[in-house]
Amino acid sequence: MLSLPTLTFPPKPLSIIPKSSFSGIQIRQKCPVSVLLPSIKMTRSSVVMMAKKEEELKEIRAKTTEEINEEVVDLKGELLMLRLQKSTRNEFKSSEFRRMRKRIARMLTVKREREIEEGVGKRLSRKLDRQWKRSIVVRPPPSLKKLQEEEAAAEAEKSA
Repeated sequence: MLSLPTLTFPPKPLSIIPKSSFSGIQIRQKCPVSVLLPSIKMTRSSVVMMAKKEEELKEIRAKTTEEINEEVVDLKGELLMLRLQKSTRNEFKSSEFRRMRKRIARMLTVKREREIEEGVGKRLSRKLDRQWKRSIVVRPPPSLKKLQEEEAAAEAEKSA
């Protein structure tokens, strides 16, 4: 019978992590109290923001699926108008991009929740979504309609 030599390794030290001279107490003593308070203020404002989002979700859930679809189309049109304003370097609020994208996402989420309740699978949902996107009739967004109406009213006043 062949005997294999056994290898022995030296034991590993328990603490491989190098010791640090960092002491959290020193930093806390050097930091003023006002630096620690903004984190508390942020949590209070985030609570208020969540309440607003919950109200918005309740408002969205109260709508029918058709109303949600119509509003998604309108918001996507508004998003397009914002992109056009940005590309022509007109004055616009950049925060509107995020606000509109989030609102569209919330609406589509509620729409998908309803599909799940009805038992519609993921594959069928995507198929229905593609059909819905193809059936959309392109129309100007509400902000453009409002702008056109204001221009028509201004022209009517000038000619009168």
